[in-house]
Amino acid sequence: MKVVGVSIGNSNKIYYFSPNELNLKKGITVIVDTERGLQFGKVETKYIEIDPEKFNNNIKNVVRIATKKDYYNHKENVYLASEALKNCRKLVEENKLNMKILDASFTFDRSQLIFHFLSDNRVDFRNLAKELASIYRTRIELRQLGVRDKAKTVGGLGCCGRELCCHSFLNDLDSVSINMAKNQNLALNPSKINGVCGRILCCLRYEDSNYKECRKCLPNVGDIVKVEGKSGQVVSVDILNKKYKVDIPNTGVVEVSK
Repeated sequence: MKVVGVSIGNSNKIYYFSPNELNLKKGITVIVDTERGLQFGKVETKYIEIDPEKFNNNIKNVVRIATKKDYYNHKENVYLASEALKNCRKLVEENKLNMKILDASFTFDRSQLIFHFLSDNRVDFRNLAKELASIYRTRIELRQLGVRDKAKTVGGLGCCGRELCCHSFLNDLDSVSINMAKNQNLALNPSKINGVCGRILCCLRYEDSNYKECRKCLPNVGDIVKVEGKSGQVVSVDILNKKYKVDIPNTGVVEVSK
């Protein structure tokens, strides 16, 4: 099926939608149907052919090409959300709640006002939600973010010097385990394998399947193997080049290629 990539808000992340038989070109603004309701977005790609089975979520539609009225409504929504953010932070202080409000956003039709916040503990924000609902007369949603979600929302630069993957293009934060670092022979030093969020780097998952495939024909460090009839201990493994070194008594270190 054909889809187009659309960015929403200030994020560089691209979401894919069905063009719904509209004549869409890169750079134009559109109204799209999302899980949060209607949103104002910008077309970032040309038509792309995809296999719908590879997408976990159902592909939603581009509702229409944005009009001038839609554009002005969007700008007003951005302004109102910034004012709502200030008011919410003020109410948090007045209610002495242990939470930090990160951002605020309206859905395009203002049927929902969403706040993201950080807190080390669980927060009872029921009174805050009631006060906000009485002011803005719309559905209020306060979402507590974890450390990975914080990095995804706030953004930043990774150790590679590029923008954080979670902020720029990753839609789903898949689990990443310490075994992935071990499989890739990385030093298990938190400062080396952890991202800015303090969790293990998401990018370790990208090459994990390749490392697993290359490892199938290689021994582990410490294994006893035979080389030309002589037994020795594996002292190092070069996974991607499919080589390993064996320390053979009375012979020395020998490199073996698979």
